[in-house]
Amino acid sequence: MVTKDPEICARTRLELELREYLSNPPTNISFGPVSDEDMFHWQGIIIGPVDTAIEGGLFHLSIRFPVDYPFNPPKVQFQTQVFHPNIDVNGRVGIRILGDQWSAALSVEKLLLSISSILLDPIVLDGHYPVSDLYWYERNYCSSKKTTRLEKQLLRCWSRIKLLPMIRNQSDRFKSGRR
Repeated sequence: MVTKDPEICARTRLELELREYLSNPPTNISFGPVSDEDMFHWQGIIIGPVDTAIEGGLFHLSIRFPVDYPFNPPKVQFQTQVFHPNIDVNGRVGIRILGDQWSAALSVEKLLLSISSILLDPIVLDGHYPVSDLYWYERNYCSSKKTTRLEKQLLRCWSRIKLLPMIRNQSDRFKSGRR
């Protein structure tokens, strides 16, 4: 019985995923190796979908694969600064499929599609970061009281860092009871 080196298996899997991606690229995501010399460091790009709060946004990610990929998840970090319940201040993505719920059946494409999905609809139960509490507060406020369309749009716009001061002001205003 021939035993393959885990690094060779990981490289083969990554090459296969890259070929599949290049033959049928999905919309709104792009990915590939940063250089020809390092197959274990990739860059991903998520494009904000049309008719969403993040429409047209470009979100750059660094993806680092372990030598035993796909049996262990890659490390994914946003290079674009975002304000989101599932992303820490250093850009690290904190969702369960990158931890204890990882499956070797997941591909880079499925992973980036999942991350793209959480940009629009955060998994607050997975949120380990302080912004999760603010998100819960704002989400509960929106569902329990009548708010204007503009307020709802502001509260949903977690990935636009330039809105961070507005969101904080909105939160302070709502907590104090002023409208």
